[in-house]
Amino acid sequence: MEFRKIFDTIPEEFDKYRPRYCSQLFEELIDYAKIDKDKSVLELGPGTGQATDPILNTGCDYLAIELGEHLAEKMKTKFGNRSNFHIINDDFITHDFSEQKFDLIYSAATIQWIPEEVAFSKTFDLLKPGGTLAMMLTKGDYKTPNETLYNEIQTVYSKYFKPETPYTHGSFKYTNAPNYGFTDFEKREYYGKREFTADEYAAFSGTHCDHIVIPEPYKTKLFDGLREKVLNAGNKIVFNDTYVLYLAKKTR
Repeated sequence: MEFRKIFDTIPEEFDKYRPRYCSQLFEELIDYAKIDKDKSVLELGPGTGQATDPILNTGCDYLAIELGEHLAEKMKTKFGNRSNFHIINDDFITHDFSEQKFDLIYSAATIQWIPEEVAFSKTFDLLKPGGTLAMMLTKGDYKTPNETLYNEIQTVYSKYFKPETPYTHGSFKYTNAPNYGFTDFEKREYYGKREFTADEYAAFSGTHCDHIVIPEPYKTKLFDGLREKVLNAGNKIVFNDTYVLYLAKKTR
């Protein structure tokens, strides 16, 4: 199974443990893109809605396209009673949007799974003149706030991190958007913090795509080892999060 489909195997865990984004990010995005009930919005690969509520709450005409069948069903369960919520269970790469155009297209750590040329060219074509492309992701730093624990955790990874399929993803360049016609490209950063218990940290680690494909007995040994290290450090591990927001415009 390709990595971009692997999250569909863990919809409940994904919903519980994947990071959310700070309110300031959404406030600035909504203001920047002027999103309200008269605007149309497309979210790429919403997963289970980590970045959905604040946009949906504007009253906009919201559409999501989600590759994973189980993730799409989870989205329907959570948001299906909202009159402005719509979702398509399909692949953005091949889906035909016909004549649909959007005021905002946004992605929370999803667009990076799409080949760059398709991602930028197709979103550019789908935006209305003056529309906004927004791309967000979370960078979690757990070394700075707990360096001794971080080093202990690395010993566990050196022994047991043996994924069946090597993770070679990472070539997507957010900063290449201007190469495809986008203007006014900018990067904004926001900050937050997460704290996990040992059990929570092991469960969160189990939502990483390259951790899901680790075969037994290494998978169990890895998660048991991670849990033990955090327990021994007082049953707490802290993440200093940076929420990154990239913005770009389609010229009017």
